[in-house]
Order: sequence, then C-alpha cells, then structure tokens
Amino acid sequence: MDRFFLTLGIVVFFLLCLWGMWVGWRRKSRSQSAQVPPFPGIPGDPGEILLESTGLYVSTTTAGNWQDRVVTRGAGLRTGAVWRLHPGGIAVERGGAPDFWIPREAVTGIRRDSKIAGKVMGTDALLVITWRAGDADLDTGFRGDELDDYPQWIDQLSPDNSDHDIKGGAQ
Repeated sequence: MDRFFLTLGIVVFFLLCLWGMWVGWRRKSRSQSAQVPPFPGIPGDPGEILLESTGLYVSTTTAGNWQDRVVTRGAGLRTGAVWRLHPGGIAVERGGAPDFWIPREAVTGIRRDSKIAGKVMGTDALLVITWRAGDADLDTGFRGDELDDYPQWIDQLSPDNSDHDIKGGAQ
C-alpha cells in the first residue's frame, strides 16, 4: 500500500510539473502577442529563388537575448524547415508550424552562432538572422543540413551590402 501512495505521489507531481510548464508557455505567449506583431505571410509570388537551404528551424528570440524564445503564434515550435531567399526576402517554410516571411528590408544582420534558445552547439553551426518585425528586434535561428551554404547566405544578406543588390542566382 505504501508503494501505491508513493507511485501516486510521483505521478501527481509529474502531472503538476507538466501543467505548470503549459501554464507558463501560455502566459508567455499572451504577453508576447502584445510585444511582437504577427510575422508576415509569404507573398503569393515572391519571385525567383536565389538560394535554398533545408534544415531545422530552431527558434526565434528577442535580438541579443539568445535564451528569450518567442513563443507566440507558433514561433516557439522547433521544426524541419526550408529557407528560400527571394529578391524581396526570405520564405521560412516550416513543416507542422506556420510559415512566415522575413522582408529583405527588415534584415539588420546575419551571423553564424553556436547558440539560440533550444540549441547549443560547440561550433558556429547555426545561421542567425537579425530582423525587425514592427518595433521588435528578433533573431531567427536555423541549423542547415549543409553548413557550406552559410557563406552564400551571409554574402547575400549582409547589411554591408548597402546597395542591397542581389548577387548571382541559386547555386
């Protein structure tokens, strides 16, 4: 009988932990929905594909705060993804989560990094794009299947290219 109550206590404690995490996630989502505007949808005709990479959408965080995950409107879901660079922006197509668009004029930086909420790696194996959505500065992280694609993304989206001319085509 003692074993029954001990097992029941452990199960109840586990369920309370799960409930607490769910309540915290919903609370954070509600507060962020006022701070972070809805992500733009992918335009109907975004133009030609200049670059394409497959991999894992890791997360979106507030810029500079690699652990402050944005969870509102499905942005907190880690999923397989395809990133496509078009002349007007980046189409982020995610399996099982809402797709979104990062307008080219909203991109303020791009870098390789080793950490973002949900993923910490020993090498700079993440591609992180810093961009503005309304008044919010965000970092969106991607773990590509081919790390050799990263220099092309950085070259195409670097803010140092002040004329914002799109170079080359899909490679």
